[in-house]
Amino acid sequence: MTTGTSTTADHLRVALDGPWGDVRESARKQLAGEEFAGDPSLNYKDARARVLDQMRVIATMGYAERGFRLEHGGTGEPGAAVVGLEMLAYVDLSLWVKSGVQWGLFGGAVENLGTGRHTDVIKRLISLDVLGCFAMTESGHGSDVANLETTATYDPITQEFVVHSPTPSARKDYIGGAAEHARVAAVFAQLITEGKSQGVHCLLVPIRDEQGVDLPGVTTFDDGLKGGLLGVDNGRVIFDHVRIPRENLLNRYADVASDGTYSSEIENPSRRFFTTLGTLVRGRVSVGGAAAAGARVALSIATRYALKRRQFSDPDDGSETLLLDYRSHQRRLLPLIARSYALAFAQNDLVRRMHLVQTGQDLDPGAQRALEKRAAGLKVAQTRHATRAIQECREACGGAGYLTENRIVTLKADTDVFTTFEGDNVVLTQLVAKELLTSYSDEIRDLDALGWVRFAATMAGDVVRKRSGVRQLIQTLRDRGDDTVDEGDLSRREVQLQLFADREDYLVRTAGHRLRARAEDTGPFEAFNNAQDHILTAGTAHIDRLVLEEFIEGIAGIEDPDARVLAETVCDLFVYSSLEENLSWFIMHRFMSVERAKAVRRGVNELVDRLRPEALTLVEGMGVPESMLRAALLDDASVYDRTV
Repeated sequence: MTTGTSTTADHLRVALDGPWGDVRESARKQLAGEEFAGDPSLNYKDARARVLDQMRVIATMGYAERGFRLEHGGTGEPGAAVVGLEMLAYVDLSLWVKSGVQWGLFGGAVENLGTGRHTDVIKRLISLDVLGCFAMTESGHGSDVANLETTATYDPITQEFVVHSPTPSARKDYIGGAAEHARVAAVFAQLITEGKSQGVHCLLVPIRDEQGVDLPGVTTFDDGLKGGLLGVDNGRVIFDHVRIPRENLLNRYADVASDGTYSSEIENPSRRFFTTLGTLVRGRVSVGGAAAAGARVALSIATRYALKRRQFSDPDDGSETLLLDYRSHQRRLLPLIARSYALAFAQNDLVRRMHLVQTGQDLDPGAQRALEKRAAGLKVAQTRHATRAIQECREACGGAGYLTENRIVTLKADTDVFTTFEGDNVVLTQLVAKELLTSYSDEIRDLDALGWVRFAATMAGDVVRKRSGVRQLIQTLRDRGDDTVDEGDLSRREVQLQLFADREDYLVRTAGHRLRARAEDTGPFEAFNNAQDHILTAGTAHIDRLVLEEFIEGIAGIEDPDARVLAETVCDLFVYSSLEENLSWFIMHRFMSVERAKAVRRGVNELVDRLRPEALTLVEGMGVPESMLRAALLDDASVYDRTV
């Protein structure tokens, strides 16, 4: 293995770039100019204008078209669309969010929930002739979408829907684009016709005229300064009996006839609701990917800094020591780099699965639902990783890390909200765990709380091994894992997989038993509330196991032997550091002896020591070009030179 050579780093980058590596490589060249970089010195009004101007340039470069079908003027490449727009996160997360709102959320809602009568809107939003926003969240209901309060009541006399905010808490809030630029909103509201509510549906509601003035009955507010993302114009919208044509209902899954008759091919209201939301999964996939991209930028900056910055004298020779030569600094950064690699491989697989489902290549009835669960879990893992990694990078760069010219503090501010939007992380982890507890069974999806608590408590078998649908490589490794944990060598992949899977299995099954025992005494809500900590831990364990499996799969695709050996070591560090974080659980539940736990801790030290000489290769392999880092502390190495 040749330290620091571009060859090994190139092979790693190709592996992490995944199936759409050509899209990533093209974006590295197209987005290299200063015109796409963020400018933290701007006030929020100027930052918004700058981002909109940048979007207009992006709109001419083919990024948006990839996400739309051929009949709408697109190229029908949803995987390439997610990957291409993710690359915007390397230059400015405000630009990524604003683009995602327009072409991902707003555009995705119109294309995936609309029909042929909405084709013109789709073509115009691709080119930015129509600027839109995605008005789902309300002040009173964020995660609980089914109970949104905004109403859309059909009037058969005029053949219009009347969109209304009946209470103060029905105000649409935190909506990207609503404060200033959007002219049309994709509004999620309770559809009422013939005196009956049919649940949440999406309608296109014009909110401003071409001069940016609120239309009659519409009141918009600016959310004002936020903790980050200054270039995104988040705002609030209130509707006062706003009338829109019947045709503005996005009617792919349900429609209202001119006389007010409601119809849908999906008879079950709950299933119809989840089908509607499921078509919008691309947004959740994208948020996780962008968060992980932000973490890679921060880790690239902090690691390169640690390879230049010296502090404190070596007592043996008097020379000052590089930051990354300290064990504590290695432990701060290298396990986070290992997790970034793991999550990159997992994201590649997720995007691949999404692409197959959304292009009709995967017609398995359970594929969409499995995609939703995996997207929820990885969004949680990636956004939490970003929050943790970027904060660690900020501290690892000392005072320099707190200067906006070095970018890390801006990344920290911009990614902070990623743990909240496109699904609160706690709620999403709970969703993942619920899917595990119900063992992916269609029959119980629509059960009430008591029904699914009872089902979860009586489920049989090994959920992890029987239901996960793993590919052959992972199954082969599992089949080899016949040693007990304390007998097996922790460096063997099959033993590592066994530990991760056994933890998930144990947590899922014991959560089910805990739910049933409590439900008999207190009822389903109290049973669930009492076991919520247990349920969330089960969801997290499931996510960890999926990420490890995808890391192993990703390594298998690396052709260069030096790069593969290095990636294997990085994977070991991911495993050992993950085990170290959960040592108390493994010891308390007797999955690991105290002596084996000590070996895990020693293993982390040995692995960071082994990877220290490869640090630059690893950050180069993550694929963020040095020219895109734009951190002043990296531009002039002489500032750390004490020889003059």
